Amino acid sequence: MEERRVTLKSADDKAGNFRLDNKIAVVTGGGSGIGRAIAQTFAANGAQVCILDINQTEGKLAAEEIIADGGEAAAYQCDVSKLESVQNIFGEILERGRIHILVNNAGIAHVGNLETTKESDFDSIFRVNVRSMYYCMQACIGHMKSSGGGVILNMASIAASAGLADRFAYSMSKGAVVAMTYSVAKDYLSHKIRCNCISPARVHTPFVDGFISRNYPGREAEMFKVLAQSQPIGRMADPKEIASLALFLCSDEAAFITGTDYPIDGGFFHLRG
Repeated sequence: MEERRVTLKSADDKAGNFRLDNKIAVVTGGGSGIGRAIAQTFAANGAQVCILDINQTEGKLAAEEIIADGGEAAAYQCDVSKLESVQNIFGEILERGRIHILVNNAGIAHVGNLETTKESDFDSIFRVNVRSMYYCMQACIGHMKSSGGGVILNMASIAASAGLADRFAYSMSKGAVVAMTYSVAKDYLSHKIRCNCISPARVHTPFVDGFISRNYPGREAEMFKVLAQSQPIGRMADPKEIASLALFLCSDEAAFITGTDYPIDGGFFHLRG
């Protein structure tokens, strides 16, 4: 029988070193919450991060924190739901060089069922959660094609595939995100462009705290516990946990992964009683 020898890889070659050195990463909604955690994690692993956020103050603070920690970042005020704003900002970024990674994270939420969702709310959700991703992907896809490839990561949600009460418009928008992800992955496979999406369950962000305080004044602690325990694992995710998955999927270690929707939900989809 032929003898086979296995050579152990050096520490630098081991999986887990998900470096993004010399890569430019655009993160929409990068001024707070999950987007901010992704921007920080990418920068800590060598990426030059371009933070796009409609809130100029939050975007600038996020970039300054990264720079203070020794990373590279720049903040751009951008309303990703408006084509002109997206085109202007992406044009400015492309003057710096190649865009290697696009993370479409910006989005808004809405509570309501079919009957209680107003047309204006439906249109607003679609404009921010769906059309913005179309604008951003279209703004850089040609550049990625001509530059030899790239990675696109879209932020979806378990709402896209699990039935959630009073999330009619939001679920619609995230279902569209998953479908767009599959389509882009298929159409641009030959151009070495990978496209995946992440579907988190509830994540503890400032948005969640604000939602609870607005809707359940005086019952904040009680409702936080209820929402946290709706995940079988018994808690909400930390934004850094979502960022870690994003880092892997955007790294070269994930070069064999495209056209995939990754749930990160504490067992919500499959383990609910």
